[in-house]
Amino acid sequence: MTAPLTPPPPPHDHSASQAPRARQVPPPAGGAPSDAYGQDGPGTRAEVREAAVVAAAVALTGALLGVLWWRLAPSVPLVGDVTGRNWVVYLKDTEGEQAVGVDGTFTLLALAFGLVSAVAVFLLRRRGGVPLVVALGVGGLLGSLLAWRVGVWLGPAQDVIAHAKAVGKGVTFPAPLRLGAKGALLAWPLAALVVHLGLTALFGPRDPDPYPQPYEARQQPYGKPPAA
Repeated sequence: MTAPLTPPPPPHDHSASQAPRARQVPPPAGGAPSDAYGQDGPGTRAEVREAAVVAAAVALTGALLGVLWWRLAPSVPLVGDVTGRNWVVYLKDTEGEQAVGVDGTFTLLALAFGLVSAVAVFLLRRRGGVPLVVALGVGGLLGSLLAWRVGVWLGPAQDVIAHAKAVGKGVTFPAPLRLGAKGALLAWPLAALVVHLGLTALFGPRDPDPYPQPYEARQQPYGKPPAA
């Protein structure tokens, strides 16, 4: 008699059982958007919103700079005269430095506003970031432009011939407020960027040191286990 033949076991597909399963990452709790605040700071959208607010706030303070420039800038004296039937206007003091003082006053005020705006932005947002720095520079430039136009608008009349006719021949009157050195418009943004970057480098947050131990303590002789 022969023993009954046992049928072989069915083949198994080991590929499915041995294949690694993909790790499922659970969604964030509450479905928080990617631009929400986290441990590493605000996301891109939040930083852009903050930068827009900072740029607008800094630019609007340019109106105050314009008022101070109008009040503190020296006056350039002019005198009107009649030659034949035509009015002419000339400087009363040809060697005066009032025109240079007008540009210098604007530059000094702009530097002060750059310093104050950089310190204020740093105290409100210590972490910094590229959008914030760009907004500080753009806001300073827009503020300088606004201050320039506000000062000119508040200053004496731009039509010097009409002004000379109104005051009379030989009477001294102030010249319109003008900014001769247009490079002074860059004083505010440059000062703000330099001061803000300096404050961030000195007092900004630091990343933790991945190697807290001194370098010499981490060095071990070859083949010698580290001390317990």
